[in-house]
Parts: sequence; structure tokens; C-alpha cells
Amino acid sequence: MLTLVNSPSPDQQNMARDLTEVFYRQMYTIRKVEQNLLDLFAQGYITGTVHTSMGQEACDVGVVNSLDRSKDIIFSNHRAHGQFLAYCDDVEGLIGEIMGKETGVCLGIGGSQHIHRENMYTNGVQGGIVPNAVGAALAEKIKGTGAITVVFLGDGTMGEGVVYESFNIASLWSLPVLFLLIDNGIAQSTPKHLEHAGELETRAMTFAIDSASIEADDVNKVYSTACEVVNKVREHSRPFFLHVKAARLGPHSKGDDTRSKEEIESLKQKDPLLKISESLPVGLRMEIEQKIDVRIQTAVEKAMLASHPGLEQLRRV
Repeated sequence: MLTLVNSPSPDQQNMARDLTEVFYRQMYTIRKVEQNLLDLFAQGYITGTVHTSMGQEACDVGVVNSLDRSKDIIFSNHRAHGQFLAYCDDVEGLIGEIMGKETGVCLGIGGSQHIHRENMYTNGVQGGIVPNAVGAALAEKIKGTGAITVVFLGDGTMGEGVVYESFNIASLWSLPVLFLLIDNGIAQSTPKHLEHAGELETRAMTFAIDSASIEADDVNKVYSTACEVVNKVREHSRPFFLHVKAARLGPHSKGDDTRSKEEIESLKQKDPLLKISESLPVGLRMEIEQKIDVRIQTAVEKAMLASHPGLEQLRRV
């Protein structure tokens, strides 16, 4: 874990700058990919639905970068594009997948919500991924791999009973799983205070699961906290519940956003992408953005030309 003291050495300063550049590249990529996906949906090139995580990039990037990608396992939900890109940077595979093309990471069959690559799995069933993550953590513990699992939840999912059954088993059997709650304060169009009684931050504590709460307005803060938590889960083979407050700047999916313009503008003042961009030299930032913009445009053009999966591809699944 990168820890900066009050008077960092030159090496530490260089490490911090390098990490900031890496984080900005990932966060900007996520934001631009998802903006492009919404545009493609509006133009009729994407069927089904698209759930974006614009505004939540600091959580996706900070947490995924704290993991050991060679062995740790990620389970996520319908809002997982950012985590996928932070995990493997497969812009081309993601765009092709969501457009339903055979160049997609799952041959265009999984779509926006059902994505799989290596040790990352996503599913649109609310709460359904939670027992899967617990089961995977049990398997890794039995095999002695030293791997942990992390499962990304939304605040709406905290109304699912299977979440609490999973908390119980994970604690009872002392399993290496990180329950990561991204709390953006709204489930589709229902504000959290109309859906949940009490505080979500304390839900896991009754199962003797250590918990913490942070705000995802600064990717470096999220990364530092996630490193500590991941190390704790790995070292002690015990579950942990990390509550992350984040702002969802975009709609739930497509254009279904019932919040006022004033509320959204207020949330944009804490945009983590804006915050990290201000820490980079203007020239470097513009160079990064230009390269990423070109890459995404090329990926879209490639997907446009690609074919939809045929019967032969479907038979292989």
C-alpha cells in the first residue's frame, strides 16, 4: 500500500504522481466509454438497457487496484462497466459485448449485465451474486490459495434477504470475502430514505463483521482504504463490510432519472474525476484524454462493422 507521510521523499512523490496518472487514465476511460454507450443507445445501436456508473469511478478504480488480479475474484452487478474496465482495460471487448457483437468479451451474448472475463463475474439478479461470492471465498479458503473475493453491492440490494444469509455464513465460517456497498442514495427512482430503515453502514456488524464507511470523492483515499481492508481480509481470513458513499451522476439506466437538475448539479460538485484531473499538469491531461478518445472511437467503429453472433457461436456457449 502506498502511504505518504507529512514530508514525502522524492521517490514517494514520484510514486504518487505515477499512481495519479494511472488512476486518471482508468477513470477517464470509464467515463468516456459510458458516455459513448448512452449515445449509442439513444441512436438505436444498443438494445436492452445500459446501467452506467458515472460519478462512481473512484470506487471502481480504487478498489479494483487494491486487489491481486492474478488470483482474487470479483463479483458484481448490473452496474459493473467501470469495475470491468479497471480490472482488464478491455474497452474493445466491452463495447462489442454491449452492442451484441461477436467481438464482445462474451461473444455479444451476455450484454451489459452478464459479463465474464478471467476472475470477474457480473449478473443482473439483485442479491444473487452475494451467495456466489461467499461460495467462491469458501472454495479459495479450502484450496489454500490466499485469494479473497469481493462482491460489489448497491444500496437497493440491501433489501434482499439473501444478503443477510450470506453475511451470516461468511462470518460463521470465517471466509475471506469483502462486501463492498456502493451507496449512491437512490435505487432506480426511489430515494434511500423511502426504502431502508436505519443505517446501512451498520448492517453487517450484527453478524460480527468488521465494518467501515468512506466517501468516494477521492480515488486515492478509496485506494488507500481498500488496500488496508483487502490486506485485513486476506491476513485474517475474515469477512469485512466496506460502505462507500458515492454519487451517481447519470440515470439509473438510459434516461430514467427523476431527480431535479439542481440535485444533480449539486452532486457534480463532488465529481471524483474532476478532482483528480485538477492534480495533473494540463498538457499531460490533454494528451491522456486525446489518446483515450481516439481509442474509444476506434473501438466503436470496429464494433459497428462486426457481426452479431450466429448459430455456431451460440452452440459453443
